[in-house]
Amino acid sequence: MQRSDFHFDLPAELIAQVPLPERRASRLLVLDGASGTLADRAFAELPQLLRAGDLLVLNDTRVLPARVVGRKPTGGRVEILLERLLGARRALVHLRASHKPPPGGEIELPGGARARAVARAGELTEIEVDRDLVPFLEAHGQTPLPPYIARPPDAADRERYQTVFARTPGAVAAPTAGLHFDAAMFDVLAARGIERTFLTLHVGAGTFAPVRTERVEEHGLHAEWLDVSAATCAAVERCRKNGGRVVAVGTTSVRALETAARGGALAPFAGDSRLFIYPGFEFRVVDAMVTNFHLPESSLLMLVCAFAGHEATLAAYRHAVAERYRFFSYGDAMLVTPQPAARGNRT
Repeated sequence: MQRSDFHFDLPAELIAQVPLPERRASRLLVLDGASGTLADRAFAELPQLLRAGDLLVLNDTRVLPARVVGRKPTGGRVEILLERLLGARRALVHLRASHKPPPGGEIELPGGARARAVARAGELTEIEVDRDLVPFLEAHGQTPLPPYIARPPDAADRERYQTVFARTPGAVAAPTAGLHFDAAMFDVLAARGIERTFLTLHVGAGTFAPVRTERVEEHGLHAEWLDVSAATCAAVERCRKNGGRVVAVGTTSVRALETAARGGALAPFAGDSRLFIYPGFEFRVVDAMVTNFHLPESSLLMLVCAFAGHEATLAAYRHAVAERYRFFSYGDAMLVTPQPAARGNRT
């Protein structure tokens, strides 16, 4: 497969720059992977599109205010974007500066804090800060809006670029399919007998990295840390026994579940994953997914194509463009069911 096989034309004005006033006010494009049929719905209708006994699997990662600006001792500006926490005071970060500090170089940070470059790690730099990073970022960091949102973050983004169920700090990008849910939506889902469980995958800034190889199979995906607990595995098993469907909310939940099932059956897993899902992949756990619209030629679009079929997915995207859906993080959503070829051995 070629990267260009996953291209689609997207007018810039369809890239959502701000969230809607209400989370569940988004539109919902329903794609049946088995037939390729499409239906234009509203996200508020999701409970009617699911069945009693279905299980929603949601990513409870919490987005950190992961962008901060510091200064070199010479006065030069250094922009720091967290990629992942390595400990209370250590992290891998993206540095933007006219000359990146070498190992041992210091960076002056807001609030009197100081950071030291420890080592280079490819395009990233490991740093150590003289205080705990999470409270420092909460006090001095900015919301790390995606690069396609062409405005600085404002106070409202602190709340809206975060799911209402976020609880485990560590992400630098939101699991955006979860942004559409609010407390009222969960009440309606529960009343209809639709259950939910949680896992954690800390989304890194690498989620926006383009696929750089023309041949898809040669692309290496960035590592992200995830935790699928025994309780989540038990919830999936109960759902299966009761005849329900496992509905992953977001591509991050899909990758986490399928990573935890790589041994042949779903089992608790905590650690890094570089699982790259593209057409030809057999899904062991996920029966349906809720997802936002993704960048052209991106690994996330390739995941959806693997699930629902390449032609059906791109046809759905062309339909979404024609019908003026809102794209990307603050945009509209899809409910997708699989093509028959995507179903592996169910766990």
